[in-house]
Amino acid sequence: MCKTQTNLVHRPLNNEITDSSSSTAISNTKKPSSITRAVTLLFAAACGISVANIYFAQPLLDQLSEAFGINHSTIGIVITITQIFYGLGLLLLVPLGDLLNQRRLIIGQMLLSTMALAIVGTAFSSIVLFAGMALVGLLAVVTQTLVAFAATMASSAERGKVVGIVTSGIVIGILLARTFAGILTDLAGWRSVYLISAVIMLLMVCMFAKVLPHAEREVKSLSYIRLIRSVLDLFMQERTLRIRSFLAMLIFANFSILWTSLVLPLSSPPFALSHSAIGAFGLVGVAGALAAARAGKLADQGYGQRTTGISLALLLLSWLFIRYLEHSLMALVIGIILLDLAVQAVHVTNQAMILPLRAEARSRLTAGYMVFYSIGGASGSIASTQMYAYFGWGGVCLLGASISAFALLFWAMTSQVKTK
Repeated sequence: MCKTQTNLVHRPLNNEITDSSSSTAISNTKKPSSITRAVTLLFAAACGISVANIYFAQPLLDQLSEAFGINHSTIGIVITITQIFYGLGLLLLVPLGDLLNQRRLIIGQMLLSTMALAIVGTAFSSIVLFAGMALVGLLAVVTQTLVAFAATMASSAERGKVVGIVTSGIVIGILLARTFAGILTDLAGWRSVYLISAVIMLLMVCMFAKVLPHAEREVKSLSYIRLIRSVLDLFMQERTLRIRSFLAMLIFANFSILWTSLVLPLSSPPFALSHSAIGAFGLVGVAGALAAARAGKLADQGYGQRTTGISLALLLLSWLFIRYLEHSLMALVIGIILLDLAVQAVHVTNQAMILPLRAEARSRLTAGYMVFYSIGGASGSIASTQMYAYFGWGGVCLLGASISAFALLFWAMTSQVKTK
């Protein structure tokens, strides 16, 4: 009996939200799901286009350098600014989903994202460009608010399945961003990428205004500062969150190690592929990401730990195929499918296991988790280019395989330990 109570009763966060939102969120897990498949797919599409906004600039750096007279040695600051502000958004904006009306927060952020994209698409000075990119990165975190809200709308029996579909949209958005940007730039110039994305975001706002439920919250005595501070409290109180966040850091480091450095060997002899051809490999990754959507359903059925272990083993195996890139592009294709399948499966399983921990704090759980996800991505990008510069493609693959092996070992050491 005591053990059961330990698992179910949590210490309240400092000045926790003591409102109807908590009981509403908890009761929602007992009712049949109010989120249809069509709305779930709409959430996934919105997440995909929102996160893609961060990555559009990667294949456009040469265009931006020429348009604004920025040296090639410093144009990379565009990516840096976007990523820095995305990280700030995770800490400063995503937790608001536990304090404010989520419907208004989502629609408001998407409207502001539309304006930010329009600023970038019409910028005629580098200062305006940098400011627009900062806003694009800051507001792209609406994806995490969407994930948390979708989890709240879904019943407990299918929450993992819904999260799996929605987060698949995020990974697909990342993978297809380069392809989308490259095609539009060839057809109508780099500005069209951001202006068309702004139009798509505006259409999404109109659709969400019709389908998102009106869920009012009666919030009591929780300041913004304490809201942000409570994210740290969650890490201290929830062992599952700590373990799964660390795994997230490792798997997304792997994801970034591959996709950041892949352009280097493919654009060099003997392949010397065009940027459009290199971007097409993102389509291969989509197949793996889509296949992993089922991981959430497996987590719903109680197979979260087993799914994680199998996925991490596949992640390690993927680097064996990726290593043979120089001898076979087919081996690379197989490796990409396995890697994206594994990364997405672990990511979906992580969220399916984290979000039920605190029904009243899903946005903060997501924010804390995604900070580690972003740290892993940034670290993997930096490390992969350094490894390629000094040790070539073999060094990159050794790095990826080593991190994969460590992630598998970490999972094996923690999977049998009961969480508090």
